[in-house]
Amino acid sequence: MLVISKLLPKQSRCDVELVLPFDLRQKSRLRTTLADGEEVGLFLERGHVLRDGDFLQAEDGRVVVVRARAERVLHIFCDSEPDLVRVVYHLGNRHVPLQVGKGWVRIADDDVLRKMVEGLGASVKVMNAPFEPEAGAYGGHHHHGGEESGSVIHQFGRAAKQSRAKAL
Repeated sequence: MLVISKLLPKQSRCDVELVLPFDLRQKSRLRTTLADGEEVGLFLERGHVLRDGDFLQAEDGRVVVVRARAERVLHIFCDSEPDLVRVVYHLGNRHVPLQVGKGWVRIADDDVLRKMVEGLGASVKVMNAPFEPEAGAYGGHHHHGGEESGSVIHQFGRAAKQSRAKAL
């Protein structure tokens, strides 16, 4: 079994794909198969969530790109922004992982939550799509540049301290 234990920065090439749904991309220890059918063992740093487009290195040197597998999700939209914000508030109050798009949110398929958001006036379309929920304010380790902490809240804290220091 091939072992994969190293996260790489963005690469210009890859040798093979690892296609996983969100629930498996959250695991740091996993026995699975690559897109070509080869069996692999994933041994990553705990707490890291793999995202579509992340790169890994196998013990034999091959570069593996992570792809989000399409899965059953609820695509939620509303007639107005305030109605969508209300839906997001209630989902967030239940700590539901959600993906945010322009005028919509997606959550994993769940009958109880579907009934709740429909009761709040939302329209729901059940579909198969890659699921990439928000990492959250306190981590997630998915960076688009900037500070390496992964914490948006702490980044704002540092920026505010720097601004105050410059003002003095």
